[in-house]
Amino acid sequence: MKLLVVSDSHHERDCLLRLKEKYENKVDAMIHCGDSELEKSDPAISGFHTVRGNCDFGADFPNDIVFEVENYRILVTHGHLYNIKMTLMNLRYRARELDADFVFFGHSHELGAELIDQTLILNPGSISLPRGQIREKTYALIESVPEGICVKFMDDQDQELVELTQIFPLVKA
Repeated sequence: MKLLVVSDSHHERDCLLRLKEKYENKVDAMIHCGDSELEKSDPAISGFHTVRGNCDFGADFPNDIVFEVENYRILVTHGHLYNIKMTLMNLRYRARELDADFVFFGHSHELGAELIDQTLILNPGSISLPRGQIREKTYALIESVPEGICVKFMDDQDQELVELTQIFPLVKA
């Protein structure tokens, strides 16, 4: 299982087109965690599982989506409706309600990943406007490996931020 997760592209189409060209046939799913500021019909966003962010003013995308890839249950949301800038507790509770293995979100433009109650909760950062200590424009690649789930954060030049790579011992029941 391999996933591409991106967020907060804020109307920058070229980065999404480039990611599609590079990964479309190499990953099981491409995920956009909102604030694309694009219409659903835009070719740059087509093929992505996409949610609505606080800067997406149309009703083209849902607030949350839940789907499965290779028996992993995935919740995608932007995060603003879960108050993620204050706490991840609301996402944790929603993940538990939905029996989600992964929760992917954006909104803060700050990358991060942690395992809470056997659920990987991940923000890929922003592919256009990064904030926080990491100044690179980023996206994430998530892959199942024998040891668990490998998370790689990549910059907009497709270079791995090696110091941030982690393997989480996610155990499927």
